[in-house]
Amino acid sequence: MPLTGVVIVSVLIRNVLILSGSYNAFRGDILVEEGVFAGVGEVERDKSDVVIDGKNLAAVPGFVNAHTHAAMTLFRGYAEDMPLMEWLEKKIWPLEKKLKPGHVYAGTKLACLEMLKSGCTTFMDMYFNVEQIARAVEDCGMRACISSAFFDFFDKDLLEESIKRVKKEIEALRGRELIIPAVGPHAPYTVSLDGLRMSAELAEEKDALLHFHLAETEQEVKEFEKKNGKSVVRALEEIGFLNDRLVAAHSIWLSDEEMELLARRGVSVAHCPVSNMKLCSGVFRFRDMLKAGVNVCLGTDGAASNNSLSILEEMKFAALLQKIYWKDIEFKSEFVFKAATENGYRALKVKGGRIEEGHVADFALYDLNSVSFSPNHSLLANLVYSATNSVVYTFVNGKALIENGHFMGDAEKEIKIMEEAKKAAEDLCCKT
Repeated sequence: MPLTGVVIVSVLIRNVLILSGSYNAFRGDILVEEGVFAGVGEVERDKSDVVIDGKNLAAVPGFVNAHTHAAMTLFRGYAEDMPLMEWLEKKIWPLEKKLKPGHVYAGTKLACLEMLKSGCTTFMDMYFNVEQIARAVEDCGMRACISSAFFDFFDKDLLEESIKRVKKEIEALRGRELIIPAVGPHAPYTVSLDGLRMSAELAEEKDALLHFHLAETEQEVKEFEKKNGKSVVRALEEIGFLNDRLVAAHSIWLSDEEMELLARRGVSVAHCPVSNMKLCSGVFRFRDMLKAGVNVCLGTDGAASNNSLSILEEMKFAALLQKIYWKDIEFKSEFVFKAATENGYRALKVKGGRIEEGHVADFALYDLNSVSFSPNHSLLANLVYSATNSVVYTFVNGKALIENGHFMGDAEKEIKIMEEAKKAAEDLCCKT
């Protein structure tokens, strides 16, 4: 029987190759019941709603895209080969002023499709019109942390208006299945210290997460220090912004002391290697972050600056960049895989990222007969260095969203999502 489009309480996957928490692979069974892993290894069960033969499949924890702007799929390839601030000020921000709710919905839905087909089960989004983001996420069945981007541009009236809006949006997101609310002050160069302090207070009050761009470019860090007489991380510490609710994207231009401070405060960091390289922002000090004890996650950033939302691709770039830039041949593939899985769930305070009993059943099944898994000396190495979109199934909360390689098992549904996004992009970018 098909898995998608019907109510299924339990799924049993027999004799599948499972990537363990220690990153070794073993053959066993997986039982999923009511959205969680109920059995892993030898499962003594004669009957389930659905039984899948896993002989030619590999079961892998779902990936977390810990920093993206999903609806920016509509801008893929729109503005190329420009430095960050010029790219934002001359291309992206003017276009975003034209965004309508339907644009955000169509772009987010396309992003969900792209992520699901590459084994990503959860993402952390910062963008505009959170209701349309949430509607797209719910229509696709993904797990997502959603924050509404706000800017006060150092204007007190705009700050007050933004905080009021974000309060309402957090309440609208609360209680919705698989959606985690967050406060999303954009960056230190677009939000005042008062705005950042109020963001942290609001996140505490509403029990929400914080999503933020930090130290993405050398220029912004130097300008902040010149203006404020102290480093950005020290200033954030003084206003109470640093805590375990915070996921700080990029975090490239930081000192050892600043990394240690992030670790002490329980801050998670979302590393976005492809976007950082494409925009010439700098090289993330991955090993130093780990040494300091920072919870490092992995993100793609938006498709406008990547241009892919594939965490498979992001893992490969993350690992290779560290090896070549720091001349560190022993930088291990497990570092980036852990960042893409359990570290992401940890940042979002969800018990997931491993195929273990009691963890949420967010995972993907890959085709071991695909070229990128042949031969399969190391499942982990193949996932990090060679895997392409060879996903057969993607499950979120125990529900199959990709079946036989297609969204809801139906290629026509994928075509419809892509066509709607193309129309939205044409309306947004080409309308005169």
